[in-house]
Amino acid sequence: MYWDRKTETISRDKLEELQLRRLKETVAKAADSPYYNALGLKDYRITTLSDIEKLPFTTKQDLREAYPYGMVCVPKQKLVRLHSSSGTTGTPTVVFHTIGDIDTWTDLVARCLYMIGVRKGDIFQNMIGYGLFTGGLGLHYGAELLGCLTIPTGPGNTKRQLRFMRDFEVSVVHVIPSYALHLADTAESLGVVPKRDLPRFRIAILGAEPHSEKTRKKVENFFGIRAFNSYGLAEMNGPGVAFECQEKQGMHIWEDAYLVEVINPHTLAHVKPGEIGELVLTTLTREGMPIIRYRTRDLTALMSGECACGRTHHRIKRISGRSDDMLIIKGVNIFPMQVEQVLMGKEGVGRNYQIILESRGHNDHMIVRVELDSNMFVGDLNKLEELKNRIIRDLRDEILITPEVELCEVGSLPISGGKAVRVVDAREI
Repeated sequence: MYWDRKTETISRDKLEELQLRRLKETVAKAADSPYYNALGLKDYRITTLSDIEKLPFTTKQDLREAYPYGMVCVPKQKLVRLHSSSGTTGTPTVVFHTIGDIDTWTDLVARCLYMIGVRKGDIFQNMIGYGLFTGGLGLHYGAELLGCLTIPTGPGNTKRQLRFMRDFEVSVVHVIPSYALHLADTAESLGVVPKRDLPRFRIAILGAEPHSEKTRKKVENFFGIRAFNSYGLAEMNGPGVAFECQEKQGMHIWEDAYLVEVINPHTLAHVKPGEIGELVLTTLTREGMPIIRYRTRDLTALMSGECACGRTHHRIKRISGRSDDMLIIKGVNIFPMQVEQVLMGKEGVGRNYQIILESRGHNDHMIVRVELDSNMFVGDLNKLEELKNRIIRDLRDEILITPEVELCEVGSLPISGGKAVRVVDAREI
């Protein structure tokens, strides 16, 4: 049941003692980097965990300005790997790892995988990108540590993905949620019957992009499996920061490795447990490049109460979006996840959609393009119009503006092997 019982079930008192010791060590290490040294980090005194609030926040822009080596606090000869965030424009944000950092990260990932039932002997197919992106290598190393036969297919080439799943009797996959939906569409179009053709497939790990519970259910229902939510970000290693357990009641965030805060992104004050805010993380075990109070921009909430699985580390709610992903249309604040929640729960709707923003005259306009279910009626125009009107009505009730809705054939919207491009903002600036 536990990869590391002692750590995973540690008492809150002992955990906080461990966090305080590691926080002091982290602040001392970070002060050796050019960036944090210039901020005077060595002058801060940490005596309690609440002293974290005295320390400065770190943002993605700070990482860019410290590029290339400004946040490294060890000699370069001790660094063994560099990863970069998935951004495609401007100065990249990079994170460096020592051998010790790689070992710690790998162990955290193995802890996550073991928690959801992955074991030695499982066949693990990793459909997440490798290279500078952390998702592929992060899960790869953890799966190998567990003793899984690991297949690094990476993203794309969906027909080959399905063939490998069948031929090598794959039992576990790691996949981006939007690509999992595309995988289901392709399997359906090829006549693949999961129970017959993929009989050993039982677990999917969904990560790298926010997704709704209804998206998870679509994946689970088609393949007849259990899908688990994974959370990570390159600045904090990558995958393995937080993970669902078998209970699926929030994601356990590993507090022996990360100090967790949830703040109001506007006032920067801590919010109460259960209240949505921006996740802020401090590394507690990073050797080569510690990061203090990193503003992730991811929106979530700390969950109260104990988990039935017996693990004592706090849980966070499913990531509901990013504070910088918020769309402002006609003065209304809208998150793309709100649109997904409406669409994925709608009978007759397929597994892919896209939001287009345009300027018409002096007004912003939203178009929601959504693929129909492959089994959906195509000849009855009245029923198609009814479905379209229901979607418009339910979206209006959820996001408070009335979008235009276009019903599309299966496979007509663009698919990406990486993170899905759900919003195309074509508005005139």
